[in-house]
Amino acid sequence: MSNELGKLRRGALLCCLVAMMAPVHAEEGDDVDQAREALQQKETDVTEETNLEEVFQAAQKQYSLLPSGKMSMNFGASYSYFRDNQIDIDIDEDGLNRFLIENDAQHAFGASLSLDYGIWNNLTFNTSLPVSYKYDTQKDANNAALGDVSFGLRYQPFPVRTGAINTTLFGSLSTATGVSPYKIDTRTELSSGKGYYSMTGGISMSQVIDPVVLFGSLSYTHAFDVTGIEQRRGSRDLLAVDTGDSLGFSFGLAYALSYEVSLSASYQQSYNFVSTFTFYDASDDRTYQEDSSDSTSSVVNMSLGLRTSSNRVVNFSFGFGLTEDSPDVLMGFNVPVDFTGFKPGA
Repeated sequence: MSNELGKLRRGALLCCLVAMMAPVHAEEGDDVDQAREALQQKETDVTEETNLEEVFQAAQKQYSLLPSGKMSMNFGASYSYFRDNQIDIDIDEDGLNRFLIENDAQHAFGASLSLDYGIWNNLTFNTSLPVSYKYDTQKDANNAALGDVSFGLRYQPFPVRTGAINTTLFGSLSTATGVSPYKIDTRTELSSGKGYYSMTGGISMSQVIDPVVLFGSLSYTHAFDVTGIEQRRGSRDLLAVDTGDSLGFSFGLAYALSYEVSLSASYQQSYNFVSTFTFYDASDDRTYQEDSSDSTSSVVNMSLGLRTSSNRVVNFSFGFGLTEDSPDVLMGFNVPVDFTGFKPGA
């Protein structure tokens, strides 16, 4: 009986942890900074550690991913808010002509449907279908569209052993199905995707010290270059982007207050390397390149998990950014999907 209660507690910890590690996207402002606008689309892949799903069901000599042939489905919703102040100044030999402080705020609402399928007992396939709605106060523009669909694999090389550190390897491919930031009018339109393909690989580790779960993750993302753009940026045309890679990590803990309630907290950080932008200037008929600055995004997340039935835990998460390249506010919601006549499991 105590073993079953322990599994229930770890299950509550797991679902709370998975929800709080939902993807975080750092949104930024507009032009020098046309380059920074492109950079804002870089996904902070520190959150690929949703691959920790099911890792905390500690059962000796058994794998903790989905069993072969089993399927699970989850629905998630999120909100993020980013605010930035920009100074518009014009100085010539006669003195100061213009000095304006512009407030830029962007609201982003997202929803996603994710599906996991157990290929083997220690190998799970997953895919995610996101949609988003954005509103930018400075541009007075909004956009509702499909996001970037992703596909991934999670592999557990060793069986889970009670009291031991559990290890999961993961990899994913993020597509460019969303509205690209390189195919819009950046002055009046908003994107719903990053505009390029990327591949991520990493490792996540966890250990159950009942009633606490300790976890950590490290990942690296390679972003593929974007060519053939021909996008107008002020007096220049953007022709290509050599998108920089990114490195991310996270760590945290989850704690079961009871068999129905659990809390978790984590810290996530990603470092985005320099990107190179190729421009064409028709005024002097030349092509040249500009490098963006590197950037760092760090976020603190907290989550509450509530068990509503024997196989369903509803999760609510809250987070806030610690750097200028991070959203100011993040909120999320996650729940397993179970249709009548179609029960993928939870």
